Amino acid sequence: MTRPLRLSVQGIRKSFGGLEVLKGISLDARDGDVISILGASGSGKSTFLRCINLLETPDAGTVTVDGETIEMTVKRGHAVARSQAQVDRIRSELGMVFQSFNLWSHMTILDNVIEGPMRVLKRPRAECVAEAEALLEKVGISDKRGHFPAHLSGGQQQRAAIARALAMRPKVMLFDEPTSALDPELVGEVLRVMRALAEEGMTMLVVTHEMSFARDVSNRVVFLDKGLVAQEGVPAEMFGAGAEPRFRQFIGHFGA
Repeated sequence: MTRPLRLSVQGIRKSFGGLEVLKGISLDARDGDVISILGASGSGKSTFLRCINLLETPDAGTVTVDGETIEMTVKRGHAVARSQAQVDRIRSELGMVFQSFNLWSHMTILDNVIEGPMRVLKRPRAECVAEAEALLEKVGISDKRGHFPAHLSGGQQQRAAIARALAMRPKVMLFDEPTSALDPELVGEVLRVMRALAEEGMTMLVVTHEMSFARDVSNRVVFLDKGLVAQEGVPAEMFGAGAEPRFRQFIGHFGA
């Protein structure tokens, strides 16, 4: 039985001034897929993720989430979303975890987690608190619920950010180099949470430089080079003898 298609991105292009960063990228993610997106700095990985949830507006191409395509139009020569209400609704179905955590510094960890479900999804506070506490337990920081972000380590803040994204009950989780801002000894605690989500069947797109995660946890690997998909496949092929020379050279920098 074919798994449901959760995300379909077709022909995404994006330029900044005269620099074309994305040159027509397409990708499908089915329910339960864990897709690692690899590539050198400047290859377009983060821009691609940001185009999926319209933090950056693509110049061309389509984004479809759980069967609903984001409607675009052109104003003054630039592509824009036709309906901000639609963008907001679809964004709520795409959990985003950034490099720099992006927690609200003036709120406790618990308040960070319940803010979205309460304000965007209009769910009752008591229900949101109960679910937030369960999520904080899940990511291993239930004892930090009343603390402010500044009082947590980087790894704890990133786990709080994952709990905050999960609280929106997303269809797909997008991770933009979630461990790149962490000290090496804190990377493992975040990757353990992500591995557990993968094992539970969460659909995930992960921009990462963690080759062990890409090789051992992903069921697909996509290698971007100069704004294009240069190679994609299952990890055993990508990290095995069938790797193309450019990808082999790239992973060689990581000892993979």
